[in-house]
Amino acid sequence: MSAPLRIRQLHILPLQIEMRFRFEHAQAARTTADPIVVRLAAGAPYAHIAGYGETLARPYVTGETRESVLEDLAAVFAPRLAEFAPATLADALEFIDALPVVDASARVVNAARAAVELALIDLVGKVFRRRASDIAGWMGLPGFGDPGSLQAARYSGIVVGRSPAKLAWGLRLQRCFGLRDFKIKVAVEGWQERLRRTYRVLRGALRRGVTLRADANGGWDYEHACDALPLLERFGVCALEQPLREADDTLLPDLASRTSCALIVDESLLTLEDGRRLADGMGVRVFNIRIAKNGGLMPSLRLARLALSAGLDVQLGCLVGETSILSAAGVAFLTACPRVRFVEGAFGRLLLRHDVAHHALQFRWRGRPPRTCGFGLGVAVDDDALEALTGDERQTIAL
Repeated sequence: MSAPLRIRQLHILPLQIEMRFRFEHAQAARTTADPIVVRLAAGAPYAHIAGYGETLARPYVTGETRESVLEDLAAVFAPRLAEFAPATLADALEFIDALPVVDASARVVNAARAAVELALIDLVGKVFRRRASDIAGWMGLPGFGDPGSLQAARYSGIVVGRSPAKLAWGLRLQRCFGLRDFKIKVAVEGWQERLRRTYRVLRGALRRGVTLRADANGGWDYEHACDALPLLERFGVCALEQPLREADDTLLPDLASRTSCALIVDESLLTLEDGRRLADGMGVRVFNIRIAKNGGLMPSLRLARLALSAGLDVQLGCLVGETSILSAAGVAFLTACPRVRFVEGAFGRLLLRHDVAHHALQFRWRGRPPRTCGFGLGVAVDDDALEALTGDERQTIAL
């Protein structure tokens, strides 16, 4: 390498993208996607190279808001990026790995960290001609690395549609596309009837290996969760995600003893410390790992390693409204992680009316992962499309 890699500018780009469907669950409802993209422009002699990262702020997940993420990118991470000057790939990865997951007051900044980390991995990969999934080798995670679970992984479908006809049509369309795993939101008004209708459509397929899992988003207390279990089991649900709020995690072992559904943790799982706590006799069967929620690709892979070494399963989750940048990070995760039970995301233009990539990443026939190409995250970002989707809150910080 002829000169250290430095960052010339940090671009913070909050987006607004119309979605084709309305999504609602126990904590929120939305018709517009609001990702935040970070663009890192390299200095000379790499001024022609830029790295892109993405995140979404969900207060009910990490405690971060859109406003706090924008502030943290400028106040917490920009000063660190000004010190970025690696001469080797190892130096660059050590710097990235050391990015904070909490601020000076011990407040979690996972969402903000994820955007910066992914942008750095993308930039470093392009400069040093490495793919994002190659970081698993540097991290020294036993059993992790190419091809991971990429060949076996299949993306999930979703239960959408506010009317019975639209719900049935959406499920049949996804089945015609070959999808085999589905997810339904519960702990919202009318969920019982939506579950019954879903079962009527999928009943035959459920006997042939198709799966249905439910997500409560922490919307139940213990008594309501126990009351829901018989109905969930009766209508073919094999896994139940975040049935209780995090404050009730100590009740998970008892809840697990009452059901055949595999319990999945999501909102309770933010840090590696959370992972260690939840893997130790808590009745949990699956870790739902979401790259934007868990602070980026490196922390996500470490959580996956913890889960698999404890005999648990891994779900690669997503946050509604992700663009192709986070979808590409998800493909990198699958390429590195050796076993993933459920996979979410990569809906591309099926969900978003616009995307930031020249060719939107979208799962393929039967839910096969999209193809990425090139170094870094392997997605070609369209700067014109990115600019067109950026709102007034954008910031450009010279470093």
